[in-house]
Amino acid sequence: MYQSFFNLTSKPFDLLPNPYFLYLSKSHKRALTYIDYAIRERAGFILVTGEIGSGKTTLIRSLINRHHESIVLARVFNTRVSSEQLMSMINDDFDIAEKNVVEKTALLRNLNEFLIEQYAKGNKPVLIIDEAQNLTPETLEDVRMLSNLETDNAKLLQIILVGQPELRQTLALPSLMQLRQRICFHCHIQPLKQEEVGEYILHRLEIAGNRQAVLFSPLAIDTIWKYSRGIPRLINIICDFLMISAFAEEKKQIDEEMVLDITGDLDFENQYWSSSMPDLSTDGKTISMITGTESATAIAKLLREVTERLDKMGKEAAEYRKTADKVFDEKLAAWGNALLLQVHETNDSIGIINKKIENIIKEMENFTQYEEDKNQNNGFLRKIFK
Repeated sequence: MYQSFFNLTSKPFDLLPNPYFLYLSKSHKRALTYIDYAIRERAGFILVTGEIGSGKTTLIRSLINRHHESIVLARVFNTRVSSEQLMSMINDDFDIAEKNVVEKTALLRNLNEFLIEQYAKGNKPVLIIDEAQNLTPETLEDVRMLSNLETDNAKLLQIILVGQPELRQTLALPSLMQLRQRICFHCHIQPLKQEEVGEYILHRLEIAGNRQAVLFSPLAIDTIWKYSRGIPRLINIICDFLMISAFAEEKKQIDEEMVLDITGDLDFENQYWSSSMPDLSTDGKTISMITGTESATAIAKLLREVTERLDKMGKEAAEYRKTADKVFDEKLAAWGNALLLQVHETNDSIGIINKKIENIIKEMENFTQYEEDKNQNNGFLRKIFK
């Protein structure tokens, strides 16, 4: 619609996960490097997580387009299936010839034979399961069992699990401890940082044919980051509408006011973030309540924030109790020592007083004896002089 006006060869902000448009942010580049290394080194399980729209599928498709030598790939994108269906889809994508095979044991046997054959040829079979957060714990355990297909010194199959952060919550279940222990690499794709958004926009314009097609002001870019939270898919939604609006107004500059108009027309906060909730923070940060069209991602994020803060409060409370107990013990010991000192001093004082009383009593006894002797002498003298 607007490609010719901006001298573009394709839509720069299409929502399709086109690997040619992949922008390697610091987080995306690190994840791609880890995955590439793990595949080359025949690592076991690889876990890739990220928020909805963070670019996980685009990253995986870029990986698929890289022609690794001797790599045989199988991709599964539909994960709302039973264990048997998943196994059948894996075999089908590996192009394993099967006729009316539906039992899990037969499917597993055929897969094992295929993997041994590929190993003999020097190939490296890799299974990519996208949207893995939809898999049940039971199905994930069956996936773990696939990693048991191995020789004495090498894994016959590498497995890459790709999913939203909820996948990590599922993997945290006690029943999946063995699967967690087999994960060699875990890459979490972070949203774009504020300083990366401008370069992301220019990158997509350049891939679409014209890096200078339209000029985004710094404030416009900051506002796009604010409303998108750095999620590439949401950046694309905002920018696509901005391109349409600029085309309609025959402009080639986009400012903050235009971004605010678009996000307001789209009711962006409620439509994509659904944030309206009282402040529940303990450190001045706001946690938003989910209302209206509820976002599962936002809910999960909210729960993670609450959990992290509760953990933090628990640790602080434990540390405070530990410190308070230590201070109390020290004060109690000091009070005890002071009390013992007072008791000793009191006992000494009582001893001194008792001695003084004894001395006074003796003095009084001596004085009384003196008076008696004096009276006797006076009586004796009176008798003499009478």
